[in-house]
Amino acid sequence: MDEIKRVLIVGTGAVGAAIASIISEHIPGSVYVLADGERFERYNRDGFIVNGKTYHFPVVSPVSTHSQFDLIIVAVKHHHLSEAIQQMKAHVGANTSILSLMNGISSEEQLGARFGAGPGAPEGVQLPPYAMILGIDAVRIGNETRFASTGRIFFGEATNNKAALSPRVQRIARFFEKAGVPYEIPENMLRSLWFKFMINVGVNQASAILRAPYRLFQTNSEAKAVMETLQREVIALSQAMGINLNEQDLGNWEKTLSTLHPDNLTSMCQDVLANRKTEVEMFAGTIVQLGKQYKVPTPANELVYNLIKAIEATYIHGTANP
Repeated sequence: MDEIKRVLIVGTGAVGAAIASIISEHIPGSVYVLADGERFERYNRDGFIVNGKTYHFPVVSPVSTHSQFDLIIVAVKHHHLSEAIQQMKAHVGANTSILSLMNGISSEEQLGARFGAGPGAPEGVQLPPYAMILGIDAVRIGNETRFASTGRIFFGEATNNKAALSPRVQRIARFFEKAGVPYEIPENMLRSLWFKFMINVGVNQASAILRAPYRLFQTNSEAKAVMETLQREVIALSQAMGINLNEQDLGNWEKTLSTLHPDNLTSMCQDVLANRKTEVEMFAGTIVQLGKQYKVPTPANELVYNLIKAIEATYIHGTANP
């Protein structure tokens, strides 16, 4: 396989813009962004401001026929993935690697169903490598993204032997080394993906309801208790499914939480404050559905699902804000 030289970012919210800026600083000219319509014009005109610096990444449209990419990083919201898959299909070639930095545990399945195994996949594997980003505290307001902690991208096959990594994982790792992107390849990537899912089910949803930054969860015992109640339901479900998260994972999350900028906000809190649709179906909705399937009680997530849907209804359906 050829080395990765050109990268397409699909979804230029806080995480997408932050990763694009990091790669661009180390490998100028390697980063492109996908957009159409009004966003295509705006991105070309205004560029992106990340930590005070303006970047003008080349913008490609979904209908471009001349540009297939070596790596596509997907960083859209859960409810935008189907549209993103349609828009990026012209840019996926035989040697395109795909990484999803989306929240949740299902995006690889959706991407795999459309694009298959990709280059160098082990025989029988039909999904892209699993991936997630952890520890980044990026926030986007308007056209400006800021972050204090770059975090780290975790990626790999479901399980990884570090002495014999798959060719596609090695290829992405070599690129991240050159691009200055902090990364890690866990032995049990599927468990790592569920670890982040546990984090988000807790802190994203609790912060959306409380409309609070990380500071509240770093310092307030009641807010922390709400977050951990939601997370413990994920732990119980993971044990029923053989993923086997445990209480130590809560301690590991607390260590990461302490490193995040106290004034920054989770993505779901940002959505609520901006009157946008949230990813509650992918968080609490998934937990409640799997809880019923595996006969694991999930009352806290069921309550939070209804609360966040009610919050959304106050602005999505035109009701006065509370």
